[in-house]
Order: sequence, then structure tokens, then C-alpha cells
Amino acid sequence: MYRYDRFDAQLVNERVAQFRDQVRRRLSGALSEEEFRPLRLLNGLYLQLHAYMLRVAIPYGTLSADQMRMLASIARRYDRGYGHFTTRQNIQFNWTRLQDAPDILADLASVEMHAIQTSGNTIRNTTADPFAGVAANEIEDPRIYCEAIRQWSTLHPEFTFLPRKFKIAVTGAPDDRAAIKVHDIGLALRRDADGAVGFEVMVGGGQGRTPMIAKTIRAFLPKRHLLSYLEAILRVYNLGGRRDNKYKARIKILVHDRGVDAFRADVEAEWARIRKAGPDLDEAELSRIAAHFAPPAYDDELRNPRAYADKLRADGKFAGWTRASVAAHRRNGYAIVTVSLKPEGGVPGDATAVQMDCIADLAARFSFGEIRITHEQNLVLAHVRQSDLFDLWRGLRAHGLATANVGLIGDIIACPGMDFCGLATTRSIPVAQQISTLFADLERQHDIGELRLKISGCINACGHHHVGHIGILGVDRKGAEFYQITLGGRADENAAIGKFIGRAFAADAVVGAVETIVNLYIARRQKDERFIDAYERLGPAPFKEALYGTG
Repeated sequence: MYRYDRFDAQLVNERVAQFRDQVRRRLSGALSEEEFRPLRLLNGLYLQLHAYMLRVAIPYGTLSADQMRMLASIARRYDRGYGHFTTRQNIQFNWTRLQDAPDILADLASVEMHAIQTSGNTIRNTTADPFAGVAANEIEDPRIYCEAIRQWSTLHPEFTFLPRKFKIAVTGAPDDRAAIKVHDIGLALRRDADGAVGFEVMVGGGQGRTPMIAKTIRAFLPKRHLLSYLEAILRVYNLGGRRDNKYKARIKILVHDRGVDAFRADVEAEWARIRKAGPDLDEAELSRIAAHFAPPAYDDELRNPRAYADKLRADGKFAGWTRASVAAHRRNGYAIVTVSLKPEGGVPGDATAVQMDCIADLAARFSFGEIRITHEQNLVLAHVRQSDLFDLWRGLRAHGLATANVGLIGDIIACPGMDFCGLATTRSIPVAQQISTLFADLERQHDIGELRLKISGCINACGHHHVGHIGILGVDRKGAEFYQITLGGRADENAAIGKFIGRAFAADAVVGAVETIVNLYIARRQKDERFIDAYERLGPAPFKEALYGTG
């Protein structure tokens, strides 16, 4: 895990002191809200419906146990006892008092955390595969390059006021668990014909009002050129991106309007101009960063090699949890564990202070003190001995953290919606809770199989509904909440934007519509066929007929 150097520490501590003075002036009336707004946004502080919300950066989704304990302390001391993990691998505190914000930032700084660039038209938190460093088929750990991007992009003087917010995601494996194709820039580690490592560079993905899948502008970029090539892309965007209309200001619009070939030519020309003087990664710098992400001290001698198999046979609930939550590790005798933050009837992504402390303690005991946040609003313990899985499961279960629904219909992504967000037009949380309750039977969920359901409370798509196998978008109609349904979206290596299936459903009918879709899938699926595969084979027609009839 990366540790701050003296430059990181100085920058973050100075930012805390600056913001403390800015808050003092706002509270005294020396600054108006209009004057204060850009200052607070630079520190991740939003004004929501009921209170201020503080968004805390978790770079590439990696946390230490001590950092998680600090988040628990902040939730307990300054909020209402919980935090909300987001689709950007960050955490949000929804009930922040303005006078407390500087103290929260100071507490975060004490454990090498901050809220810088979690808002504003700048380069946001770079996200990564939550299985980084432990996936069996990974080329290299993508967090090394995420950290290089973090250092390069933090307070970059040329990219502090872009036309619109900017998001980058990186994956190191063929299986895309980072949704790179719906980002402004998606980076996938690849090997060329000679075995050299570099990046496929994709640009122009995104969701919101105009969802698009990113397009490849370079099939292979040697990794040493990563930062200069990113700088060329950002320069082209900064000059050509629209500033007259925020709904058309994202880079995806520029790529679409210019055409991918013309955009590629612009980037290549800019890169040719700057690459000799631009920032690049030499082997010494890459090695320095990589040392922070060296594998932990794994135990080469397997402990109780039969214990895991014996527990699986003896306890059906434990076996069901492992089926959903445990993935193969690159190291023999170890496992990757995804911890669901989606209990029956719960708020997706929420964790209480008690649960955060529990995760911190279990990570320290079973996973070398390391925790990952996923863009699907769950947590990952990436280094668990198979022989420890049963004890870990019991510890999670004692705190309501062992729901065996990862990747299933109960593992819903949902934005905070109109319960908190000032931009939302409908509520997301109640719909997610109702669907979760309807499909609470875990045997039924496992029978349905992999099904990614995602809900957004407005067109901004913070719930990633565009790339849900089933996506739900809330829309306001003369003060009434309605919900449109999309089918066929996906955020993996075969990313696709879902298609609207028909007219919107009233709030009291949308959950029934989801059940109708699922029932049709079960009736028409072939042996071992996932929902997304069945939809791609059947097409939308039978689902439309089931939902709306033939008339």
C-alpha cells in the first residue's frame, strides 16, 4: 500500500489549514455562499438536500485497517453513525456540519487520507480493479499506474479547471472489473507480440444524459509513455471541450463530434509535440512505486489443508456464502473475499461505524490489514487463507456482513437518490430495498444466477443504470415518480449500454415489472445460461410482451 512521502503530507496538511480559515470566514459571514462554493468543492464538500456531504478519496479503492478505523470514528463522531461507499470507490458522509469539516479533514490527514479532487471539473479519483495484485490472470498490478496518475494529476495546474469532471479507470486483467469502457479514459494493461507490457487506451466512455462506450485510440502504448500520452489527451480535451453547455462538456461529446479518427490524430499530434519534454515513467520511478504494492508475506506452508473442504461439507450456509463471495487467488491456499454491503432491505453501499470497525479488525487478522472498495459498492479482503475463511465468515455474520448475494440480483447498485441528493428527481433507495426484500430468498437468488441490477435516481446515472443487465432510471412526471427500465447493459470487457424496453412504470409497479422480467428469463433460459446471455439470445421482444402485452 502506498505511503505518503513528505510532499504528500505537506500538501494535505496545508490544504486542511487553508480550508479551516475558509470555513471560519464563511461562518463569520465574511464569505458569501456563492464565494464559498468553489472553495468547499475543492475540498469535496457538497451542499445536499438536508446537510453538507463530504466525499473522501480512497485512491484506487485501497484502504488500510487503520484508515477504515478512522472512517468509523468520523462516522461515529461527526455523522449519524454510518458512511456510504460509492461507485467511485470513495466514501461519503451525508450529515456533515460545516463547522466540523476542517476537523474531519485533519483527522483524515492523520491517517494519510483527504478529500482533494473528489469534486469539481478536474481529474477525479482514479479507480482500479478491486482484485488488483491478486487476480490469477493479471498482467501487472494496475494500482502502480493509478498511483503514478494520482501523483501526476493532483493539483495539476493545467487540468484544475477542465470543461467538466474527468474520470480514469485502470485494469490489469482481461476480465474487466473496473468498468473501464464507461470512463473518460479507460486503460487496460496488454502485452504486445514481443511480450512487452503496455496499455490499450480507450477514450470517450461515460454514462449520464448521453451514454457512450469508450473507443480505442491506441491499441498499445508502452507503459513508460503513460503520463505524457494522458497529458496529450487532456490537452486536446481542455482546448476542444465545450464550456458553453455542461451537458455537452464531457470528452465523450468531443470524441463523438470530432470522430474517433480525427480525435486520435489530434492526440497523436499533441503527443508528438510534447513527449520529449512531457512527464514519463522511467524504470526507477516505476520500481519505487511498485515497491509499495509488493505482495504481503504469504505463508508458503498451508495450514489445515483439509479444514476448508471439511467446513464446506459440514455447513451449507457457509458453502453458500463461499459460492457467492469467494474468488480464486493467484497464490495457492489463499482466496479473495468480497464482502457484500447489500443486506436484505438495506441501503446499498452503507456501512455502520460498528461494521467498519469490524472490517478493520477482520482485515488486520485475516488479510494483512488491507481492504479494497469496489465500484459495485462492496468491500474486498484480498489476501485470506482458505483455512481462515470459516472464521472470517463467522466474524462477518456476527455484524450483518455475510449476505451471500455478490453478483446476484440482491447485489444492487443504487445512488442515494432524492433521499439525499439535490440533483435527483426520484428516490432510488426505497426501490432497491423493495427489490432486495422481494428476492431475499438466497436459494432463489442463486437459482436466478448472475444478474446485475442498477438504479439511478436521475439522468446523471450515478447508479450506473445504463450498464445494468437490468437498469432502472427514475424520472419525474409532474411531481410523480416513475421508473424506466433498460435491459442488456453490461460494464465488463464486453461493455454495452442497455436499451429502454418501453414506457415507464409508476413507483408502485416497478418492482413487479422486475419480477416479471426475471420470471420470463427463468422460463426461457437454456441450461446454465446467465440472464445477460439469455437476453442477448432472445432480444427485447419477449420481455416487452411480458411487460406490456401484445397491444
